[in-house]
Amino acid sequence: MEALIELCDLIALNPSQFTDKLSWICDKCPPPEYLSTGSPRVSRSQLNAIVAVARLLSKCSDFTDLRPKSVAIEFLRSVPHSFTHSFWPQPFSADFVASFFNDFIGYVSKAAESSPDFADEVAGFTGEVVLSAISEKNSVVARAFLIALSQNFLPVSSSDADKLVTCLIEQFAAPIVLNAGNSDNSSSQSNGSPASNGGSHMWRSNADQLVQNLGLNDGGFGGGSFGQQVTSFEEESVEFLERQEIAFRVIAHVLDKVPVDPALLEQARLIGKKQIQSMSAFLKIRKRDWHEQGSSLKARINTKLSVYKAAVSLKIKSLSALDSDSRSVKRLVYEAVAILIDAAEACLLSGWRKLRSCEELFGSLLLGVAQIAIARGGQPLRILLIRLKPIVLNVCAQPETWSSNQGTMFESVTKASCQIIESCWTKERAPVDTYIMGLATSIRERNDYGEQDNQEKPAVPFVQLNVIRLFAELSVAVNKSELVDVILPLFIETLEEGDASTPSILRLRLLDAVSRMASLGFEKSYRETVVLMTRSYLNKLSSVGSAESKTEEPEATTERVETLPAGFLLIATGLTTDRLRSDYRHRLLSLCSDVGLAAESKSGRSGADFLGPLLPAVAAVCSDFDPTANVEPSVLKLFRNLWFYVALFGLAPPIQKTQATTKSVSTTLNSNGSTGAIALQAVNGPYMWNTEWSSAVNRIAQGTPPLVVSSVKWLEDELELNALHNPGSRQGSGNEKAALAQRTALSAALGGRVDVTAMTTISGVKATYLLAVAFLEIIRFSSNGGNLNGGTSMDAARSAFTCAFEYLKTPNLMPAVFQCLTAIVHRAFETAVSWMENQVSEIGHEAEGRDSILTMHTCFLVKSLSQREDHIRDIAENLLTQLRDRFPQVLWDSSCLDSLLFSFLDDPSSAVINDPAWTSTVRSLYQRIVREWIIKSLSNAPCTSQGLLQDKLCKANNWQRAQPTIDVVLLLSEIRIGTGKSDNWSTQTGNIPAVLAAAAAASGANLKVSESFNLEVISSGKCNQAAATVKCNHAGEIAGMRRLYNSIGGFQSSTTPTTGGFGAGLQRIISGAFPQQPQAEDDSFNGMLLNKFVRLLQQFVNIAEKGGEVVRSEFRETCSQATVLLLSNLSSGSKSNVEGFSQLLRLLCWCPAYISTHDAMETGVFIWTWLVSAAPQLGALVLAELVDAWLWTIDTKRGLFASEARYCGPAAKLRPHLTPGEPESQPVIDIVEQIIAHRLWLGFLIDRFEAVRHQSVEQLLLLARMLQGTTKLPWNFSHHPAATGTFFTLMLLGLKYCSCQSQGNLQKFQIGLQLLEDRIYRAALGWFAYEPEWYDTNYTNFTQCEAQSVSLFVHYLSNVKADAVQVGSKGSGQENGNPLADVRDLYHPVWGQMENYTVGREKRRQLLLMLCQHEADRLEVWAQPTNTKENISRPKISSDKWIEHTRTAFAVDPRIALSVASRFPTNSFVKTEVTQLVQAVDDNSVLLQQLPHWAPCSITQALEFLTPAYKGHPRVMAYVLRVLESYPPERVTFFMPQLVQTLRHDDGKLVEGYLLRATQRSDIFAHILIWHLQGETVPEAGKDPNSVKNAAFLELLPAVRKRIIDEFNSKALDIFNREFDFFDKVTSISGVLYPLPKEERRAGIKRELEKIELQGEDLYLPTAPNKLVTGIQVDSGIPLQSAAKVPIMITFNVVDRDGDRNDVKPQACIFKVGDDCRQDVLALQVIALLRDIFEAVGINLYLYPYGVLPTGPERGIIEVVPNTRSRSQMGETTDGGLLEIFQQDYGPVGSSSFETARQNFIVSSAGYAVASLLLQPKDRHNGNLLFDNVGRLVHIDFGFILETSPGGNMRFESAHFKLSHEMTQLLDPSGVMKSDTWNQFLRLCVKGYLAARQHMEGIITTVALMLDSGLPCFSRGDPIGNLRKRFHPEMSEREAANFMTHVCKDAYNKWTTAGYDLIQYLQQGIEK
Repeated sequence: MEALIELCDLIALNPSQFTDKLSWICDKCPPPEYLSTGSPRVSRSQLNAIVAVARLLSKCSDFTDLRPKSVAIEFLRSVPHSFTHSFWPQPFSADFVASFFNDFIGYVSKAAESSPDFADEVAGFTGEVVLSAISEKNSVVARAFLIALSQNFLPVSSSDADKLVTCLIEQFAAPIVLNAGNSDNSSSQSNGSPASNGGSHMWRSNADQLVQNLGLNDGGFGGGSFGQQVTSFEEESVEFLERQEIAFRVIAHVLDKVPVDPALLEQARLIGKKQIQSMSAFLKIRKRDWHEQGSSLKARINTKLSVYKAAVSLKIKSLSALDSDSRSVKRLVYEAVAILIDAAEACLLSGWRKLRSCEELFGSLLLGVAQIAIARGGQPLRILLIRLKPIVLNVCAQPETWSSNQGTMFESVTKASCQIIESCWTKERAPVDTYIMGLATSIRERNDYGEQDNQEKPAVPFVQLNVIRLFAELSVAVNKSELVDVILPLFIETLEEGDASTPSILRLRLLDAVSRMASLGFEKSYRETVVLMTRSYLNKLSSVGSAESKTEEPEATTERVETLPAGFLLIATGLTTDRLRSDYRHRLLSLCSDVGLAAESKSGRSGADFLGPLLPAVAAVCSDFDPTANVEPSVLKLFRNLWFYVALFGLAPPIQKTQATTKSVSTTLNSNGSTGAIALQAVNGPYMWNTEWSSAVNRIAQGTPPLVVSSVKWLEDELELNALHNPGSRQGSGNEKAALAQRTALSAALGGRVDVTAMTTISGVKATYLLAVAFLEIIRFSSNGGNLNGGTSMDAARSAFTCAFEYLKTPNLMPAVFQCLTAIVHRAFETAVSWMENQVSEIGHEAEGRDSILTMHTCFLVKSLSQREDHIRDIAENLLTQLRDRFPQVLWDSSCLDSLLFSFLDDPSSAVINDPAWTSTVRSLYQRIVREWIIKSLSNAPCTSQGLLQDKLCKANNWQRAQPTIDVVLLLSEIRIGTGKSDNWSTQTGNIPAVLAAAAAASGANLKVSESFNLEVISSGKCNQAAATVKCNHAGEIAGMRRLYNSIGGFQSSTTPTTGGFGAGLQRIISGAFPQQPQAEDDSFNGMLLNKFVRLLQQFVNIAEKGGEVVRSEFRETCSQATVLLLSNLSSGSKSNVEGFSQLLRLLCWCPAYISTHDAMETGVFIWTWLVSAAPQLGALVLAELVDAWLWTIDTKRGLFASEARYCGPAAKLRPHLTPGEPESQPVIDIVEQIIAHRLWLGFLIDRFEAVRHQSVEQLLLLARMLQGTTKLPWNFSHHPAATGTFFTLMLLGLKYCSCQSQGNLQKFQIGLQLLEDRIYRAALGWFAYEPEWYDTNYTNFTQCEAQSVSLFVHYLSNVKADAVQVGSKGSGQENGNPLADVRDLYHPVWGQMENYTVGREKRRQLLLMLCQHEADRLEVWAQPTNTKENISRPKISSDKWIEHTRTAFAVDPRIALSVASRFPTNSFVKTEVTQLVQAVDDNSVLLQQLPHWAPCSITQALEFLTPAYKGHPRVMAYVLRVLESYPPERVTFFMPQLVQTLRHDDGKLVEGYLLRATQRSDIFAHILIWHLQGETVPEAGKDPNSVKNAAFLELLPAVRKRIIDEFNSKALDIFNREFDFFDKVTSISGVLYPLPKEERRAGIKRELEKIELQGEDLYLPTAPNKLVTGIQVDSGIPLQSAAKVPIMITFNVVDRDGDRNDVKPQACIFKVGDDCRQDVLALQVIALLRDIFEAVGINLYLYPYGVLPTGPERGIIEVVPNTRSRSQMGETTDGGLLEIFQQDYGPVGSSSFETARQNFIVSSAGYAVASLLLQPKDRHNGNLLFDNVGRLVHIDFGFILETSPGGNMRFESAHFKLSHEMTQLLDPSGVMKSDTWNQFLRLCVKGYLAARQHMEGIITTVALMLDSGLPCFSRGDPIGNLRKRFHPEMSEREAANFMTHVCKDAYNKWTTAGYDLIQYLQQGIEK
């Protein structure tokens, strides 16, 4: 319900903006048609909605939507239905119903008052509803409705009013219980002579006479009639009385609302009269006369009194309805006044008068009769005042008047008297004066009864005291000087001459009263009172020490200690006019000075006793005094005297928190007192006096000007100060002991900065003065941080340092005095710092106040740098540096930076004083400070710093001054950020690559994404000046559009052009320095542009969501213009379009997150920086939106949080061949681009953290929310290797944030921060649950940034304290000062039970540190692969430590332990420990039974399980087959040669079964399998060591082939026959050509090709199933050279299977007969895997694994690499080497085409270098090296690989790959391996090798599965073992990189390479 009420209040403020919310509330109300049904039932939510709508109507009735009124009216009509229980939600209580009706009726009544139309509608049926409720006599609901109605009545029509009054009178006008005769008598008396009745009342001292005069003890109620009265009253039931009360109230409301029939009005009047007349009889009945007793009697009495109260209201309303002044009406008025006064007197004397209901009745009677008398005036008023006086005196005579019960009656007579006096003061002055003077005489009456009876003098009568109180309250309430002038002289006379001239309670009351009158501010009464009180106070002081003072009465002490000080304070708080406050300030300060001088010679404590009570009044009167204004010398001396005595008497609060090391001094005062002891204790504490005095001294300090009375003549000051000592005082200048005590106290106050021995030249009185200065200046800061009185804005002039520095300006000071004054300034500074540090945990307005004070002090110190005095400049610089270091947030405070950049230029003294030397000195000082300031700020928060600098450059540009602009711009251009490594480089936020990238974006530099990783320094002048210009231009655009809109009639009203020109307007827009009043025309213009920008930004979001490209320039321009509009509206202070601007701000924050590109995020950082810099108040709002957007990217799995498998980087692209998992389509979005966007975003957030970490708790908590949401379980980060740097930068932010637990502003969140720290450790360790991977991009320095990011995290982590929870000596932890349980019993909320929390945390930290160090080393190698230097030496890890790391990793996540083993494959300790931790299983283990259900592994790993090493275990085989079947057959086709080989060991026919099932799923899989089955070659006899087993294998192959074909359906069989028949015919051409002569073979090929027909459109190339054959180029047939075979090359026309069928391309293939192609297939498989690895990792390496397929024994098809020629063919046409050929083909060296070709050659050479290192291909003559038409190298013919080589395996080619001289000429123009191209080649080779090593096992498995195939490459040596050795798994990454570098350098122009080329040229004629 509370939320609904808040929503209603919000809607009421602006209904037009929340129409949808209003409709929603109305929809929740019960429908009118439902309410009109027979028996409706409503829910609680519907009732709440009804109340909400009624409340809405009461607050805002002007709705265009009529539905709320309709809903309320219809429900009000249906109220009669609610009188049944079935209407209400079950269960319900009577209290609930009553509460509902009270709220609903109250709101509707208020709405009717504000809307006449609504009131008319309600009045139409109110009577009917109320009559219905009256008829329901037994309904609880109806009664609750009537009770609510009696409190807030609804409008009613006149006709219904008569019916309603008639009904109520008939039912509830019961007979009046009253004796007829008595009634007539009283009536006749009242009607006959009202004046005499009232006039007979005279004041009597006893109550009996009053009873007799009132006629309440006559014989009317004697004997039996009295008992009948009691019985009659008791016969009235309480329920009837309650209904009667309701009836009377309702009738009274009706009479007040509408006119009724006169007869009914008369009946109502008589009912009221009779009820009031019976009241006296009722009130006279004593408690014991009632038959009932206890609570039931009390309930009856209270109810009956409530009825009487309602009857009084009825009586008054009935009289008010009589407008006539006829005689009869006057008679009725006299009668009413008489009976009401009679009733009031009866209440006063009743035994029930202490009941609350009786008090309320008494009040209603008095206020009612006063209302009547005031309205009529004349005789009724005089009658009332005559009758009222004895009642007032009777009330005042009661002793309990000050208690709560009688206090109510006193308040009633006071209120009635106030109303009468206020209303009748001018028109009926005479009776009022008589009334006042009649009451006043009671004050002066003397009580002589005690003297007559020879008794002690009695106490002051209560009537005197209470009448004094009455007059005081009347004076304050009426607030008329005439009234005060009547009463005050009487009081003063009594105080000076009467009973109150001596101490008594009467005097105290009078003093209190006169002070209250004086506080009203009437000058005459004020002056008389102040003089009286001042004289009284000094008289009290003069009597101290006299004989009379020892016997004085307690009231005398009370007067001095309480009454007079309270009176002074009351006057100080009451005076409002400046003139009187100034006068009173002077009087009070003079009084203090007089008191101090007089008291100084008295006893030790009298000074404080007399001066202390005056301090609160002085504080109040100084609360608005500006100490920086020009103060009159006389007032200044009075202030000095005050503080002199404050210091002398020890009244100031202690200023030294830690006591200085001084000699112990007793603080116990003897009768004479010890001023020295007082002074020392005043400095060190504890405080000796009333704490209110201490608080008053604090407040006085804020309004005290500097105590510099004389600026030159210290001698005269000394004489003046001596005059402050009383001649009889022992503290005079001649008392050296007292002087030493003062110097000792002064030294303590200064914190020991000045030793006592250095003060010997300072006299005692001067020491006291300096002590007073110390107290004053230090207290200024300790009380409120140093904010002076005198203004609402906290500018530099309000800083208390303005006062502290005044003392330093005095020339010719003594060294000792100057030393003390300097120390005072430093102590004041320390106090200010301490105060601000104590406020760091504050939030809200308190935090804003603290920040404003910090800014104020900083700005003052900056301005003080331009002081002419050298020592002041030095002190200001020193303090400014300290302040900046203690509170780094000032670095990014706009006001501070403003002051720093422009204060010297704005200083008027710099223009007035023509002193070049001073100007030069100060300018140099400012420039040095500015340079240090900006460098420091840029090093920690470069984004925010640059935003501020741009803002200031805009400001400088707007100023029409040349010199300031030049100074600022030139200064900024000299400053640079990102200055590289230094001693503290790792601790500077500006060195974090993400922050540096964000800073580049914030600088406005239009960087491409490829440039955003540049770690070079960025000039803060050039870029920011350009950005400032852009901002100014956009601001000018908006300003121009606004003026244009005005000029073309956009506004109806004319506008007045602002002064100051365009620059001034721009200044307002950008900096908001000059807020302007909101204008209607601006609202219209803003609304138009607002809608435009919101629409444009939403369009950008829609484009991005649909996969479109957002134009960078358009997005940036739109965001910039929208930002200008937002800031201009903010600076104008306009409150319109709040919802629209909120939406615009939200879009500016969210759009970059939606778009998620580098360009968009760069714009976002620029805009966000602009917003928080130009409008710091938006900082929390912007950060809140960014945190929400960040958490949204987690929920939507974007960028850094794209944890889906397809986004995981290289692993996703290598599925399922080398990495496990289902192959998925690659995402359309660029995940790396999104990660880079997140990286920029994160840099900005880190920047904001650094800027607010010491300041804004709110923004820190927002960042905590972001970190908690980011690190929550489950681990939701992308493990793409490109995210490494961003991820660990985020972790670095988390650890930095957790380090804030030691800061004051987050100390209360320490436990939460420790939990967050654990979550960050968990998240960071979670990164290592995945295999390490490599990734490369084209972005400059991307890898270097990644390495540096992790290195920074390692550096920070290594310096993290290991003791988050302090453990005491006894093992108990302590946190935040609270003892914790024994750490051994702690259950950590994240890590579970720990034997020792600290030890467990430290183990995780060390594990994380070790893994991160390894990751940093890996990335450093990747970033600098050719750097042969070893990494920083790491400490050697012991075996025990390795085991501990492994166990810790396994406890956190077993995957991390496996990752540790993967990262350190040669570490036997890790391997052994992981083996032990992983549960070993036997053949019958339950775990092994679940193996078939495990997650699938990669295909290469699955195939490895098919080797004999795994013994064909059935469960392992079941798992492998499930893995293979889980992947599409087309994916498995790649490993067909290996699958065929596994049939050798397929004893259980499991592999065969899989192959047969796969052929059913894919025709292509079946065809490729058949071709490979046909391609198995029969080895020569005697050469196969496993001939028996091989024979079985060969026998199996035809059978498998036959089973596959037999399983074909008709369609599959048709495709099979056509495909195989076609390519068998083509292959057989080779056999036809063999007998033909060579010159006829080409023609023979053409003849044979013409015979072959293409059957169908679904035939495909066997080497490339994705290419469909559409025809044969008959003329393309070429016979190739071969010794004994006739291979042919034929070109087919092909199209892509899934592409455009009209896009026909040629594809040549070689058909071989007599050659075994299976070894080429194996080599090209490895090359294809390497190509996939390189592409997945992002390395720019080129490999071309052309297609090769064995189609039968020693038969096969080989794809021809398109657009290539061999190096040998190139040599046939050109004599030069490769360099000359490339120049001939691609242009001269240095041309773009040549360099492109060179690049292509480099990337292809590097790719094949890695492949050659692993495969060891030999026979690398120039005929086997191809070059395509863009310069790329392609290796062909892999007849000799691994351990085989030509020439009987003589291994002449000793280089791992061919890098001949002509190749090095292209790769290395320098010829000495120093060129950039050579280094690029080296980097590519090393990266390729490192990437290949990552998948070593998959590559080796692919090769090892062919071991039994009989291929020549396995014919000798240990090919698999040597292949593994070439991967060097035992090497670290750096060692492997160095190895690859050595391989490349070894192959560089190797002589064996040139020698082999020569041999081939000589033997085969192959060109060199």
